[in-house]
Amino acid sequence: MNPAFDTYIQSLAGRDVTVIGAGVSNSPLIRMLYSAGAHVTVRDRNPALPREEWDNLGVGLRLGGNYLDRIGGDVVFRTPGMRPDHPALDSARAGGSRVTSEMEEFFALCPCPIFGVTGSDGKTTTTSLIADMLADGGRKVHLGGNIGTPLLTRAGEISPLDACAVELSSFQLMDMTRSPHVAVITNLSPNHLDWHRDMDEYTAAKRRLLDFQSANDFAVLNGDNPATAELRGRGRTKHFGVHTVHDGIIDGLLPISDIRLPGWYNVENVMAAMTAVRGAVSDEAILETVRNFVGVEHRNQWVATVGGVHYYNNSIGSSPARTVATLHAHVGRVLLIAGGRDKKVPFDEMARLLPDHVKVLLLIGKRPVKSRQRRAECRVVRLLSAAKAWPKQWRRRTSWPYRATLCC
Repeated sequence: MNPAFDTYIQSLAGRDVTVIGAGVSNSPLIRMLYSAGAHVTVRDRNPALPREEWDNLGVGLRLGGNYLDRIGGDVVFRTPGMRPDHPALDSARAGGSRVTSEMEEFFALCPCPIFGVTGSDGKTTTTSLIADMLADGGRKVHLGGNIGTPLLTRAGEISPLDACAVELSSFQLMDMTRSPHVAVITNLSPNHLDWHRDMDEYTAAKRRLLDFQSANDFAVLNGDNPATAELRGRGRTKHFGVHTVHDGIIDGLLPISDIRLPGWYNVENVMAAMTAVRGAVSDEAILETVRNFVGVEHRNQWVATVGGVHYYNNSIGSSPARTVATLHAHVGRVLLIAGGRDKKVPFDEMARLLPDHVKVLLLIGKRPVKSRQRRAECRVVRLLSAAKAWPKQWRRRTSWPYRATLCC
């Protein structure tokens, strides 16, 4: 079905291939390389990695603290969480290795149009909407990328008549040299600054989604987000946003009231998806998808209502911008459970918002102290530590004093 992929598989026979990282997403890649006849070495920092399958296949393993020592071979697959300018990878390049990634190889071999999505927030929801719209329009769709499904191992099954919906993170995009046919950037705000050197590098990584497009390709950008409003693709560019809404109808097609997802940020996700696929599928397919789409798990996901209190799981909201958008989607003041590691991003806007939207803030995770310092900018939010006991009267569901509890 895909002659280019068949040729690629044949070229791997007898080659020395290194795969960095043996997690769930790389396991299919390792099996594919082994089946193609490559001599595979897997390197992973986890010394306790289950190794029975790899030992049985004859895959070489380098585990533990020295797993990056003397990386080499004909091809090295970088794991997305490893910076492409890591000294170990620079050394491998100097020794003649070709450093690549699963996503880079897939883009080179995919025979069908690719709808690629990145952004600080809304990537997964927008990618899922695009996939559903294409499927409802009669296309066979392959969904993957940062969503968690490897695509390279499935490239042999993909026909030129199919379509791929691919979510891409800044980590994956840092060294990409190819762009999708349809590139969507949902928005940009500070994120992952514990990994990227600064906001400029983070923005440049996201912008690479556009950098290798041709004049025949299409860029879809958020016109209401300052960082994306100024961007342009190399081919046709369209900005979605509030300027496309008239009398409550988006782009002359979709009533906002038909969107089942709460919050304006989800209206933007729908705008991005429908702009990306309009013309590729019928308007009826777009409307059908939107009217049936109820969201993706962990994204302001209703969990239960107990004792009159609504519980929502927003655990994907791992940045202040995501949490701010979700708080705007709720009426009244909530109990907010938040925390995690320090990603070196500003909390100023979130801190200003808390008094009007949050009654109690419960901090958890590795870096609650810094978040507690940010609380000084708030006026009336009551702060609790997960290590302290809850007030006795709150332990009974009937006396829980909130309409909603939001976990971010």
